[in-house]
Amino acid sequence: MKKKLYSYKNSGVDISLGNKFVKHISKLTKKNVQKTNRKKLQSNIGSFGSLYDIESLNVKNPVIVSCTDGVGTKLELSNKYNKLDTIGIDLVAMCVNDLIVQGAKPLFFLDYIAIDKINLQKLKKILNGILKGCKISNCELIGGETAEMPGIYKKDKFDLAGFSTGIVSKNKILKKNNVKTGDIILAIPSSGIHSNGYSLVRDILKKNKLPKEIKKDLLNPTKIYVKEILNLCKKNLIHSAANITGGGIIENISRSVPNQLSINIDLSKIKILKIFSWLKSKNISDKEMLRTFNCGVGFCIIAKKNNFEKIKTYFPKNYLPYQIGYISKSSKKLNFYNKLKW
Repeated sequence: MKKKLYSYKNSGVDISLGNKFVKHISKLTKKNVQKTNRKKLQSNIGSFGSLYDIESLNVKNPVIVSCTDGVGTKLELSNKYNKLDTIGIDLVAMCVNDLIVQGAKPLFFLDYIAIDKINLQKLKKILNGILKGCKISNCELIGGETAEMPGIYKKDKFDLAGFSTGIVSKNKILKKNNVKTGDIILAIPSSGIHSNGYSLVRDILKKNKLPKEIKKDLLNPTKIYVKEILNLCKKNLIHSAANITGGGIIENISRSVPNQLSINIDLSKIKILKIFSWLKSKNISDKEMLRTFNCGVGFCIIAKKNNFEKIKTYFPKNYLPYQIGYISKSSKKLNFYNKLKW
């Protein structure tokens, strides 16, 4: 009886196919480097480690800021509806939007893709989204990892994770201690659900059909706020910022204000997107909506009141900041008043 010939490929891992994808990534990133003419980017794809020369940035007293994140169970719906061309934008956004909370300029990005079996068509779509997200953020994709893991992931399933590093001058770091009594809280609109709360969304969709007019909003890619926020930082127009991700408005704004000051938010001022109104109609409490979803507020900035008009000039019409609250001193850290207008 002939003995079984064991190989890595027969066990479910195709190294040759993985190498083919690496070559594809290398070609795309080289094109991107040529377009941006970034001399400081080394040839990294295929190397053991990724290099990035920060000497030419000329940042005084530089501080490195790093973030890592994923896109949660939004992956499931992207996979289900074969909407894979923008999930990479979400991945980049979830990292770089955290970097700019401290005023850091994103420098580079690395991704980690784990999948049951390499599917080049699927991976290329995901990669295109990642590259687009990097372009919007003005940062470089300098490396990553693609792991073929049969037995860990079910057929056609995959997961994504991202890592980004930024840089900021020590005296330019946005800190919550910059916040003062009388400062205003500005909401910047979201592009949709972004990448938080999709486990609840998926649970609701099991028994409810999404209306046709908002179906397109279900998988809108996360808005990347890098350009606008960094321009405001250059002009010293903001004191603090908050990326409204997991925990919603309730938890994230609290992280950007010192304990001795109070946050006052008029909930009736929030411009709620239609998709959130529909989700709310499926028997979710206001509190649960506010702590799970962004409800239409993707990012918040805290600034002097007299800077408001200047701040607005840095944003396109569909993402104009608007006031939802102010900072004061009181016995309560969080003061919500009036009701959300669903």
